Amino acid sequence: MNYLAHLFLAGSDEGLIIGNFIADSIRGKEMFLYSEAIQNGIKLHRKIDQFTDSHPVVKQTTLRLRNSAGKYAPVVTDIVYDHFLAANWSKYSSESLQDFAQKKYQFLNSNLKDLPLKMHELFYVMKEQNWLVNYADIKGIAKTLAELSTKVNFANTLATSILDLEKDYESFQSDFFKFFPDIQEYVKREIQLFSL
Repeated sequence: MNYLAHLFLAGSDEGLIIGNFIADSIRGKEMFLYSEAIQNGIKLHRKIDQFTDSHPVVKQTTLRLRNSAGKYAPVVTDIVYDHFLAANWSKYSSESLQDFAQKKYQFLNSNLKDLPLKMHELFYVMKEQNWLVNYADIKGIAKTLAELSTKVNFANTLATSILDLEKDYESFQSDFFKFFPDIQEYVKREIQLFSL
């Protein structure tokens, strides 16, 4: 699950939204510098990642991407799943993807003080390039993968892994449709535990 899915699964709780967004940039005891609500968001993000990585359908998707993406196949899987969430947004939300994205950008912008400094640049680029909405278009995914390939310090085929998605689009989409209700149900249970 990438940024769109994490923001969507966090629901409407502000701490969960912020924690889910920043979790990948938080190391070790840094988590305890944040409020309990944001810590819960960081924990939720990590639980989502654990559940996702161990799910048999996700493993199947990742295996299908292994030839083109190599060890980055799990990262590509996350991006591909964000694409299918964006492309099928009305199946999961009554709010338009554009409205959802704008609200999340505005919310994160008004809470920059709670975002680590290293996340500020990423957030500005995300907002400027409208990643959350552009994930719905396969060209948006291709651009993301191309940019990611330049951030890796060795030769890779990340940029061309989009060809696997295009070639076997229906199978990847079928994987996503099988998986996403499971993660939604899992997250719903986990969020209830935070409120006990």
